[in-house]
Amino acid sequence: MAEEPVKDYVLPDLPYAYNALEPYIDEATMRLHHDKHHAAYVAGANAALAKLEEARKNGNFDSIRALSGALAFHASGHVLHSLFWTGLCPHDQSQEPKTGAFLAQVSKDFGSVDLLKKQLGAAAKAVEGSGWAMLAWEPTAKKLIVLQVENHQKLSVQGAVPLFVLDVWEHAYYIKYQNKRADYVDNLWNIVKWREVETRFESASKK
Repeated sequence: MAEEPVKDYVLPDLPYAYNALEPYIDEATMRLHHDKHHAAYVAGANAALAKLEEARKNGNFDSIRALSGALAFHASGHVLHSLFWTGLCPHDQSQEPKTGAFLAQVSKDFGSVDLLKKQLGAAAKAVEGSGWAMLAWEPTAKKLIVLQVENHQKLSVQGAVPLFVLDVWEHAYYIKYQNKRADYVDNLWNIVKWREVETRFESASKK
């Protein structure tokens, strides 16, 4: 019996129950978002890798542009969704930082946590079409920056390390919020797992 090929990317389990983020994100959205949309990006990334392997074996790279683009889109979608799930938590577990290196860096680069939230929230609400807003550590300048990411892979700063991401694809909020993206973004601040963001910062800023 032939062994099933190893998958390069695997859909992670959610770190909490599907209804754990209510009332801010509903259970129906979580099931659709994780089980269907995120799973599709995992499958797409693995399919692109398989086709690239086939191209190498055949020595035929006529489709290299399309395959490279598919890998960037789907693998970035997988990575960003994985960050998104772990950057959130139930409301009673969300607590903004009061001390520490991350808070000091936020104060230096943005002035305060409140101003960071305002800039990141504004970036999320203003993403053109589908995409993300991202808080990242930029190691060259050694500072925190906010980015807009169109789709999953466009408008990135090479080398920047994502610390926290806000998903503003319509499938992330449309069942509950319909076209009210701003309401969805504002409500996400109630379920941010700040300790996870701090941990990512501590790891990224040491490199």
